[in-house]
Amino acid sequence: MVIIELFSSLTGGCLVKIVVTVKQVPDPNSSTVLEADNTLARDKEVVLDPGDECGVEEALQLKEAHGGEVVLVSMGPEPAKDAIRKGLSMGADRGVLISDAQLAGADALLTARVLAAAIKAEAPDMVICGTESYDGSTGMVPPMLAELLGMPQLTIAKKVEVDGSTIKVHRQTADGYQIVEAATPVLISVTAGIAEPRYASLKGIMAARSKEIKQIGLGDLGIEKGEPAETIEGLSQAETRKAGVIIQDDGTAVDQIIQVLVQAKVL
Repeated sequence: MVIIELFSSLTGGCLVKIVVTVKQVPDPNSSTVLEADNTLARDKEVVLDPGDECGVEEALQLKEAHGGEVVLVSMGPEPAKDAIRKGLSMGADRGVLISDAQLAGADALLTARVLAAAIKAEAPDMVICGTESYDGSTGMVPPMLAELLGMPQLTIAKKVEVDGSTIKVHRQTADGYQIVEAATPVLISVTAGIAEPRYASLKGIMAARSKEIKQIGLGDLGIEKGEPAETIEGLSQAETRKAGVIIQDDGTAVDQIIQVLVQAKVL
């Protein structure tokens, strides 16, 4: 997960902190393998979540426009430092890794509680999240974070504007194009298309090796794991796609189509 401290010329000299949640996930281009407990195997290639990478890029562009410091924060095992290093090589300044054996297989609520505790310690004015992670794909953590942090949530942002303490997002929904705004502190979930992630330069990769990554655990955040709020009861294969119906136009095609639509309860 990522934290960005940013000094904005639009805020009249006020220090602004932006938190961007980032996660290490199995490579989307590799095959998915499940463990015996129905969790994803992570002993293969793992990468910085592509959606979160876009969030980091948006944060870096805000930094370039207004100045400031970018700090990456991730929850995960020791290897999750590699995801932080990726963000550092893109231009972030330092990182924090929340790592604890008790967090293995954490559900969305525990993840949100842990992240919220780390974020509260930073007292940010803005939190940026991806819409959902590649591996979990629940989309539950951002709204949970907003609730735990007591912040309004601006969702599926494809463009972010800063005007003093007012944050405005543009989004495309099924109901049309919308522009929504809220006063800071605020949480924003962004779409993958909000920004094209930059490639890390050789200079950035070399500089990332010397940047700080602070590691903390549940005890440092004052959090106890507790009972999970959600469990996986079982998994089953998705139904295979059934063959379609071919209708020959012998003069009764319209009646046949209507009959098919009636059976499908479309009409």
